[in-house]
Amino acid sequence: MQRITMFCTAVCPYCLRAEMLLTSKGVTRVEKIRVDLDPQQRELMMQKTGRRTVPQIYIGDLHVGGFDELAALERAGKLDSLLAA
Repeated sequence: MQRITMFCTAVCPYCLRAEMLLTSKGVTRVEKIRVDLDPQQRELMMQKTGRRTVPQIYIGDLHVGGFDELAALERAGKLDSLLAA
């Protein structure tokens, strides 16, 4: 299974939904980078993704986007293959 990295905050409902979706797909570990605890991590996230909102999700080295993009991958039947690659 691919390594999952998620830029997130403690109170973000979309972060929680993304983690729930990933857990339902068999993901047992999500590396969380809390941008609310470290402003430098938020700056890094914005540099890497060009986005300011959380979550920002990586599957391996692929930037998937936020929860909406993750859910769209699931609806399109593409999430399983990305997780397994």
